[in-house]
Amino acid sequence: MTIFGIDLLGADILTTLVFLPTLGAIPLLFLSAESKASTRVIGILTAALTFVVSVLMAFAFDPKSPGIESFRVDHPWIPRFGVRYLLGIDGLSLSLVLLTTLLTLCVLIFSAGQKIDRWPRYVAAFLVLETGMLGSLVALDAILFYVFWEVMLIPMYFIIGVWGGKRRIYATMKFFLFTLAGSLLMFLAILFTAGVHLRATGFQSFSLLDWTRASSSWSLSPGTEALLFGAFALAFLVKVPLWPLHTWLPDAHVEAPTGGSIILAGVLLKLGTYGLLRFAIPLFPKASMNLTPLIAALALIGIVYGAWVAAAQKDMKKLVAYSSVSHLALVVLGIMAGNAMAISGAVVQMIGHGLTTGLLFLLVGVLYERRHTREMADYGGIAGRVPLTTTLFLIAAFGSAGLPGLNGFIGEFLILGGVFKANVVWCAIGATGLILGAVYLLTLIQKVFFGPLTVEANRGLTDINGWELAGALPMVILIVVLGVYPAPLIRMVESSVQAVAQVTQLAQSAGVAP
Repeated sequence: MTIFGIDLLGADILTTLVFLPTLGAIPLLFLSAESKASTRVIGILTAALTFVVSVLMAFAFDPKSPGIESFRVDHPWIPRFGVRYLLGIDGLSLSLVLLTTLLTLCVLIFSAGQKIDRWPRYVAAFLVLETGMLGSLVALDAILFYVFWEVMLIPMYFIIGVWGGKRRIYATMKFFLFTLAGSLLMFLAILFTAGVHLRATGFQSFSLLDWTRASSSWSLSPGTEALLFGAFALAFLVKVPLWPLHTWLPDAHVEAPTGGSIILAGVLLKLGTYGLLRFAIPLFPKASMNLTPLIAALALIGIVYGAWVAAAQKDMKKLVAYSSVSHLALVVLGIMAGNAMAISGAVVQMIGHGLTTGLLFLLVGVLYERRHTREMADYGGIAGRVPLTTTLFLIAAFGSAGLPGLNGFIGEFLILGGVFKANVVWCAIGATGLILGAVYLLTLIQKVFFGPLTVEANRGLTDINGWELAGALPMVILIVVLGVYPAPLIRMVESSVQAVAQVTQLAQSAGVAP
């Protein structure tokens, strides 16, 4: 497969995609804190090149190709135990790869306009984090996936713990412990699943491709399958995070620097829902169907709870953090509904949420950089002082609220349409989250940007600067473009969505409770 004279399949393009950010991070470790210009060039250039590689892959990708083996890379890694360096991609992972490379580039451009201590190390941490995220999205060997999954934890730990707020140590330890606990359960499940596969087939493998093809012959008891599904699902639902596993998220968001919040909300949380679609449901469809009522109930609580608590917040960052709990619970509900419409909506909403919430955190960071407060009461009437920031904030908030013509509407419409087919009551409860979402977002806009300008310190506010605007614009453009013309994204993920929906439908037709 050739594009612009480059043979993408022959160039081991996935390895380039995954490790290019870390390659760019290495020289940053040797630069002094004063080397801001050099750091800016290396960091932004590395992120830009990684984004270009992902875009080239998108042009070359055939959305009708079945399976998850596009651009496949397969080499022995630990042959004695059947572990391979196995990479591949499909429409689902490619859509999230594009989101990851874009948001990382936006964060580094935005951060170039901020005052950040130990700037080279800060940029290096984000580039290493990008390698972990991309590796998790393209790894098709379970051990390799686990390695990249854990790699993500380390740079985010430092991003929050070194560059975070006053309670950063508490927040980063809570984030680390919650995520690590889920990861260890998943690791045990990976080892047990490999043993099951060995007994059933006679050969050792950690390949997701081998597991998926052979899973129907594993002959697992209902209890064993439920335990394995639960271990995988718990690790992924902690990452989402689904109520009541969500308590680490508001603390992490509030204490994280702006760039950390953008990546955390924009990409890291999506890896939880990605894991459900890639591992938990395809490998253990009967258990997933049996546990659907429980997970759906937790998702419904999360939708209403997250929106309700967001409406009570006075801190802008906490409000956006709790809105993520609500929005991603809706994504989980769409996934568990199990039909193609709901799952398509869930994937579209994953991308849409990454853009709108990433932009909201970016703009809250713009205001915080100038006033060093996130309390809504400390603002009011600033629209006339920062008109461009206000305009961008309105676009992000309306996109998050699901206004027609912006990207949030498409995902929410498809999810609720698919959930309606599965369960009318689920749909009715899920829709209340959208209503509450409009309430807290409009309240935020009114309190911060409109009304009388009563706080004297706000009269000297300056609007978004060039670097900050350059980081925000790609998100703004995509929020509008995907709201008006989402067809390319839906086509890209259609084959992947159909594969997951088919697995759930086969489980249902086998007599498993919906």
